[in-house]
Amino acid sequence: MARLLRQTLLAMALFSGGLAYGVWLSSPRGQEWLQQTPLASWSQRTSEGVGSLLPRPEAADSAAPADAVRPSNFIAAVAQKVGPAVVRIDATRTVANPLDPELFNHPLFRHFFPQLPQEFQQEGTGSGFIIDADGLILTNAHVVEGSERVRVHLLDGRTFEGKVKGSDPVTDIAVIQIEGENLPTVTLGNSDQVRPGDWAIAIGNPLGLDNTVTVGIISAVGRSSGQIGAANKRVTFLQTDAAINPGNSGGPLLDAEGRVIGVNTAIFQRAQGVGFAIPINRAMEIAERLIRDGRVEHAFLGIRMITLNPDLVARLNRDPARLSPLTVQEGVLIGEVVPGSPAEQVGLRKGDVIVEIDGRPIRDAEQVQQLVDAAGVGKTLTLRVIRDGQVRIFQVKTGVLPPDF
Repeated sequence: MARLLRQTLLAMALFSGGLAYGVWLSSPRGQEWLQQTPLASWSQRTSEGVGSLLPRPEAADSAAPADAVRPSNFIAAVAQKVGPAVVRIDATRTVANPLDPELFNHPLFRHFFPQLPQEFQQEGTGSGFIIDADGLILTNAHVVEGSERVRVHLLDGRTFEGKVKGSDPVTDIAVIQIEGENLPTVTLGNSDQVRPGDWAIAIGNPLGLDNTVTVGIISAVGRSSGQIGAANKRVTFLQTDAAINPGNSGGPLLDAEGRVIGVNTAIFQRAQGVGFAIPINRAMEIAERLIRDGRVEHAFLGIRMITLNPDLVARLNRDPARLSPLTVQEGVLIGEVVPGSPAEQVGLRKGDVIVEIDGRPIRDAEQVQQLVDAAGVGKTLTLRVIRDGQVRIFQVKTGVLPPDF
């Protein structure tokens, strides 16, 4: 009974309020208000109900450009500035069927699977960015490796056929050429000035999600190829915690001003939030040689190396098969000499320890690689080597790194 009474009183109150509102609208003041209020605005507000009580967004300034970005959000500003110059690269290549050829060609197998091809088309997706208005695009070599067709997609919807001008698997850098007009370009930074703790913004196409923006910091600089599990690469890396996933390869790593400081290239398989980029200074050095010559020659001694430290030296000296003990605590031990290489030609041997190159003390294998690469092809290096406890000097003229080394 009490509930029915409350409902009756509420209905009477609502009816009275509505009646009073109608009477007021019929009054001279109400009519004047109706005449001064646009019908569309009045009907929209009354139909919105409770929503009409919420704050309304301020009208956009018609004088402001359509692409204006709030200056307080520097990440959005960088993404908007650089995003149009970041491209998606679709590469098509022919690959062999992974099945064992003997099994594949067996009559019984072919009987049950007669239509199974020996080769098939494989498509891969990566990222890149336009470095020149003439249509030059920087990306990773592994994005276009073995490709027969390259298609480049811009953020504005345009699609171009791309031509690989050059690719260098040793540094994982490649350059693509497209023909177009009014192409957006990036601004290059200086990777030598990058510090741990600096902002890092990555833009790319991970997992097919075009123009994805992630942000973090530079976690470290100067990571060697050996440290990240890519010992065959002749480059040091920037480390970042900005999210980098498959498909980001070849995209730009940017500083807080939107300048390119690196080329995103790898993720650390055993961890999350650990990615690596090739410093842009090194990448552009390789790109310029690819644009000019179509290829890059890397210097080569022909040795496989092991960095020594006191613990490793102690373990090696305990090996009963070792003929003579190591007498140094640091340096680079030659683990193998490649037949026919410059190192073999001058008499370097397995077990020799390199302690100096051109008067510079040697402490790790990456240092040897950097000095050889910096010297270039056809240059003579002076190596100070310890063999059987004795110092020996070798003059080695660098050769050209074989493609399969």
